[in-house]
Amino acid sequence: MGNKLLGACCGMMVTVMLATPTTLAHAESNDEPNLHSQSAVLMSAKSGEILYDKQANEQMYPASITKIITGIMAIEYGNLDDVVTVSEEAVDVVGTSVFLLEDEEMALKQLVQGLLINSGNDAGTAIAEHMAGSEEAFAEDMNTFVKEKIGVNDSHFTNPHGLYDDDHYTTASDMAEITRYAMQNETFRDIVATEELDWEGEGWETTLYNHHQLVRDHEEVTGVKNGFVSQSGFTLVTTYETEEDELIAVNLNAPTNADIYNDTKRLLEYGVNTFDTKTMEEGRHFEDLNGKEYILERATSVTYEKDADLQFDIRNGALIIEDDDHIIRSEPLKEVGEEKAEKEAERPEEKEDELTFVDRLLQFFHLK
Repeated sequence: MGNKLLGACCGMMVTVMLATPTTLAHAESNDEPNLHSQSAVLMSAKSGEILYDKQANEQMYPASITKIITGIMAIEYGNLDDVVTVSEEAVDVVGTSVFLLEDEEMALKQLVQGLLINSGNDAGTAIAEHMAGSEEAFAEDMNTFVKEKIGVNDSHFTNPHGLYDDDHYTTASDMAEITRYAMQNETFRDIVATEELDWEGEGWETTLYNHHQLVRDHEEVTGVKNGFVSQSGFTLVTTYETEEDELIAVNLNAPTNADIYNDTKRLLEYGVNTFDTKTMEEGRHFEDLNGKEYILERATSVTYEKDADLQFDIRNGALIIEDDDHIIRSEPLKEVGEEKAEKEAERPEEKEDELTFVDRLLQFFHLK
């Protein structure tokens, strides 16, 4: 028996049978997955390394996974306690809805919840108009945000919800980076991990169930968003916690809802069975063959195949991480002696300041 999924995307409700939850990430094979999705990426959230890609840089239509950007922008740049007045334009947006009414007043946070949990297109427009005055102005802010704040360059957005526009596109690689950024925000994480939420609005009182089926079925799945319009096919972005990492799976343009979920599970199974991640914290000490001591200036993570012969070396003041003579990562180190010298150089000024202060006290009390 499978699980019955009622998946809501951009303007479409779909019923499909999925495999049982216990099958996720328990396959024994670590062969690269054979996917139905036209484009896909598997990324390590800790290291940022791409573990699998299929046409990862091909421009695709995202549908409702667009709402990941809208949601994180509302959280980071908006005041979630703001009261938003819903416009006629927001009410009239087609597709999946939280059934807002014209002139209804609702907290920005609740709109973000309706956007990300129930995929409300009307909530997306209300958010955009509140933050930027119009969908068009907000879309300009979206494009600036993903390029300048996150650093992706192959995406362009024209609206906050993902309804089709020929000039509204992204890539699997960009969406993985965008998701990696968004999932560092605890408020965003909490919302996209919400399985169900009591909803009270003027036009609708109900319980919202997260449209991402795997969030509801698997404790390790921490988010984030599904989508559909006919021009994009089915799209899905998923995050999955492992013991040492969090995997980000992006699948774009699958032919059916069942395909997008099965492709995601194949990607996650591949990631769990094939890779490990090692994280070294800032300040960790290393020593080279000559006895010189170094510390790591910033935390760093490296993701590698489970059977890899991982080697660590210090060269020219840097930590070199290798696998079979292939350099995976190079991280700057600071020599411990240099750090001590810097601290010593600071001490005389501190002592001089202290003595000056004491001298002033002695003078005040006529003792010097």
